[in-house]
Amino acid sequence: MPKLDRYLLSEFVQSVFATLVILLIVCIGGALTDVLGDIARGRLPAGLLLSQLGLVLLNWLPVILPLALMLGLMLAMGRLYRDAEMPVIASIGVGPRRLLRPLSWVVLPVVAVVAACSLWLGPWAERISREMINEANRNLIVAGLEPGRFTELPGGSGVAFVGEMDGEGQRFDRVFVYRQRGDRINVVTSNQGELKTGEDGLRYLVLNQGFEVEGPGAGGKDFRLMRYASNEVRMPAGKEKYALDEPEAQPTLALVGDPRPEAGAQLHRRLAPPLLALAFALMAIPLARSMPRQPRYGSMLLGFLGYLVGVMLMLVGTGWLAGGKIPLGLGLWWLVLPLLAFGAWIYLRDGSMRRPRARA
Repeated sequence: MPKLDRYLLSEFVQSVFATLVILLIVCIGGALTDVLGDIARGRLPAGLLLSQLGLVLLNWLPVILPLALMLGLMLAMGRLYRDAEMPVIASIGVGPRRLLRPLSWVVLPVVAVVAACSLWLGPWAERISREMINEANRNLIVAGLEPGRFTELPGGSGVAFVGEMDGEGQRFDRVFVYRQRGDRINVVTSNQGELKTGEDGLRYLVLNQGFEVEGPGAGGKDFRLMRYASNEVRMPAGKEKYALDEPEAQPTLALVGDPRPEAGAQLHRRLAPPLLALAFALMAIPLARSMPRQPRYGSMLLGFLGYLVGVMLMLVGTGWLAGGKIPLGLGLWWLVLPLLAFGAWIYLRDGSMRRPRARA
């Protein structure tokens, strides 16, 4: 590898890596806020924090990596122009087309990673995340109950206590439930029971062979004692029960023969990110061109806005495909192919001198 290519490659890799780290830190903060909110509302157990956070980030990589690639390349090229290194490099006959070799050593691996995340790792992460949440909602420990500990019921309407629990956290012995509804109190006791998850994702304690006492909370003798064979008590609301046959959780190969419009839209949604990453990487080099004393952040803002518009059009186009507003045969090619052509055109035109106009 020539010394110049090694130098440019190191500049590109360092800038792209630094930009990726910063974007990941920002995205980790947003994902962590969402996951912690679900845990605080009782929709997820605290034990799934790290696993859900990792799966969410893996699903976001097809959107984060292209932006990190474009901004990193623009930062590297902007520094070369600011320090007057690019004019020196151009003076020895190295133009933008000669930069294609070190650029491809950075861009092509990142595009391959984006394609792997978009076509395989992202759907796998979404499917595993849904399976973990569905399985967790069937577990009594996830519902917030622990042996020998009082647990608050939804809305602060009462507390529940479980004496013993099996290893899987689905069956229990010796339960006590206290609830308050208006000015009346309700106490339910049972020797055994289990946890049941409904189709809507709500969890219920199914109590068997127990007693229920109901009466006024402010005092009085209006009490009722009932003996029941089965009774259900709603637990803190879990996250909705996810269907694993939805297109978002299906492997990419399974979407190829799926006749549903949602499946076709999801297929085009997964094919677009690697092509968009290649298009914006080609645009980064000519957009970063600047004079030595010219500020470089204006072009970066322009590139970021262009990337934001491209991603928003991709999401809107996916909704159009799923809703049948545009034919599946057109897909997202109306967005991807023009961006690729425009990126290649401005890259090849970068640095070319204009022909002088002929005098009349």
